[in-house]
Amino acid sequence: MNGRPLSLAGRLGLGGLGLAVFLGFWILLPATGLVPRQFLPPPNEVFGRFATLLTTPFAGATLPLHLAYSLLRYAYGVGLAALIGIPLGLAMGWFRLLDDIVSPLFDALRFIAPIAWVPFAALWFGTGIGGPVLIIFAGAFPPCLINAYRGARFVEPRFIEAGRMLGTSDLRMILEVLLPAATPSIVAGLRVAAGLGWQSLVGAELIVAAAGVGFMMVQAQANVATATVMAGMIAIGLVGMAIDIALRQLENRLARVRGQA
Repeated sequence: MNGRPLSLAGRLGLGGLGLAVFLGFWILLPATGLVPRQFLPPPNEVFGRFATLLTTPFAGATLPLHLAYSLLRYAYGVGLAALIGIPLGLAMGWFRLLDDIVSPLFDALRFIAPIAWVPFAALWFGTGIGGPVLIIFAGAFPPCLINAYRGARFVEPRFIEAGRMLGTSDLRMILEVLLPAATPSIVAGLRVAAGLGWQSLVGAELIVAAAGVGFMMVQAQANVATATVMAGMIAIGLVGMAIDIALRQLENRLARVRGQA
């Protein structure tokens, strides 16, 4: 990057300036009538609605309860993707035969957008929890597998050679050599999977859910309650940012631990 790195105060100042410009345009557009207030309420109405939804039910639940439904589906989908994708990726990185068997099918499926699974999810699961979980899994699974696979494939050869000299079994080689060496790559994949899974969740709930923040937004759209739709968008953004910050902290901590080793 060109230029000196900015201090924390400088970065915060520029971030605040960008936010102020954004809010200024947001206030200006409905105030001047360029966009009707019905379709773009001013910030005070949206944030006021956000505060109201914290305690007042809409579409059968308050905003925190809708988020709880969404986070439960999200945890199932991303957890299942990690539980299957990480071990499979490590195994594919170690067993060439397994790699040759799985890679063609995986390469064909991973380019299907998660939202394309919505018709199957609706047919198979209706509005139950299984449909959104399937769609979240479809979004989160590829990064989990790919990063675990790459981490396993690029382990330093000296570690593998040392394990082979000691007669280490395949299972112990995966658990005690590949997994620790591939952990930074795996965590980086989890960050990508977390973001894609959260985006896939919202898309799923817009179509195949009877509760959750996406469902709440659909009901608000049907009632032309734009402030409620935007309050849901704010909630989605805040939760997604919190998830990414948590995983980034984990990634940084692992990097510090490896640097001290």
